[in-house]
Amino acid sequence: MATTTLAYIFLAVVILLCASMAVWSKNLLKSAVALGLSSVALAALFFLLDARHAGIFELSVGAGLISILFIIAISLTESIGGRKDGS
Repeated sequence: MATTTLAYIFLAVVILLCASMAVWSKNLLKSAVALGLSSVALAALFFLLDARHAGIFELSVGAGLISILFIIAISLTESIGGRKDGS
């Protein structure tokens, strides 16, 4: 088996594991991080397939922007939900 085939298989397994962890995890922060990791692995797969523009877009938007927005939204809702003063 060629080295690139092993890299494709490894990245596909990482994508599937991170995506399933993002879906089945009870902790929202872990789900957001797993989603970001699966986006990074997908971007690496795009780079291996010589789709550099798609890889750059996935890395910047999928792993960067969306993951950061999810983490910020989770932290804001947890801080609002954790208030005890009733406001």
